[in-house]
Amino acid sequence: MSTAAAMEPLRAANLFSDAPLYEIVPLSVAGGAVASSLPGAMDTVPISKAGDDFDVVFVVAGGDPFRVQDQALFTWLRHLDRKGVALGGISGGSAILANAGLMENRRFTIHWHHLEDLRARFDRGWLEHRLYVIDRDRYTCAGGTAPLDMMYAMISAQHGVSFARKISDWFIQTEIRIADAPQQASVAARYGSPPRAVAEALELMESHIADPLNLDQIAALVGLSARQLQRQFSKALDLSVMHVYRDIRLETARELLRSSHIPLGEIANMTGFGAQAAFSSAYRQRYGQSPREGRSATT
Repeated sequence: MSTAAAMEPLRAANLFSDAPLYEIVPLSVAGGAVASSLPGAMDTVPISKAGDDFDVVFVVAGGDPFRVQDQALFTWLRHLDRKGVALGGISGGSAILANAGLMENRRFTIHWHHLEDLRARFDRGWLEHRLYVIDRDRYTCAGGTAPLDMMYAMISAQHGVSFARKISDWFIQTEIRIADAPQQASVAARYGSPPRAVAEALELMESHIADPLNLDQIAALVGLSARQLQRQFSKALDLSVMHVYRDIRLETARELLRSSHIPLGEIANMTGFGAQAAFSSAYRQRYGQSPREGRSATT
């Protein structure tokens, strides 16, 4: 299910577009036909012949992902990382990426069944109990149907919210869940039932913490002009678009400061500030103390 849920939205995107948007290449360590957990198999390309000309490579793992200790696989994944290929982990795939040393100082998630086990084994990143987490060039999700929601977030960012919603409607998934749906109330509940475009913009913000979108990008992705979106935010939330966005990122940073030992510079990167000085200034303006003071207050 996890593999199909990751691939089907991309297939549907090609179906609904005038020209193909995505090329899907099934991969495996050895190549050839790989048996499904249901009757059937999928033809795959061996990683030894796959090269590195990919935009993103997803590792999908069921069963016990901690048993995977394939050094050839780890070496290939690290090679992709050096070449600038984005990496993703689906279901137990995050554990394999972590074992390969590719999730350090990253926000990420994993299937709930493996959550506590991975926490006990790995303390160099920030593991979250969410449907999916997108942190710069790392895409991770919990498995099951969660890849649908992560792919909708990716498609929304690349081709607009209305296009992604057309795909979710095609699969009769009438509600696209936000990244932290299991832990928090819906956007509507938290922000007081905002207009559709405002809710869609908030969902984009919450799935793009480490790689912030600018105002024009957000507006285009929800189908409005920047001025129209700004007007709707002011009316619904009495705040500007980018003010709300900055607060969402700072709230994530504060949680990381309180609950991890990740260096301040890395937290700045993980929440889209880039420079630590800019992060410290924004944090002090929002919370009345420096990030270092915020961390000290909880230790």
